[in-house]
Amino acid sequence: MTLTKEDVLHVATLARLNIDESQIDTFASQLGKILEYVETLDRIDTSDVTPTFHAVDKSNAFREDSPTDHLDRESALGNAPATEDGFFIVPKVIES
Repeated sequence: MTLTKEDVLHVATLARLNIDESQIDTFASQLGKILEYVETLDRIDTSDVTPTFHAVDKSNAFREDSPTDHLDRESALGNAPATEDGFFIVPKVIES
């Protein structure tokens, strides 16, 4: 497949690449060969192939989401670097 200079520049723009004028012919040839290979894959009969979303079976590794007892205030504040009156003390984030 033959690509034009404009095709290469368009792909470069989409990929946000800056390419030199001297590289355009090289990229046109390389991209053309890639597209020719993809065209050969289009000729394969895949009508009996089930679509695949992942190359390997995946399963969720998370635990079951079930309610549990919450921490009491002392346990929750136990590792805090600073507390006051049962609350966390944190640095001020927004200046007024």
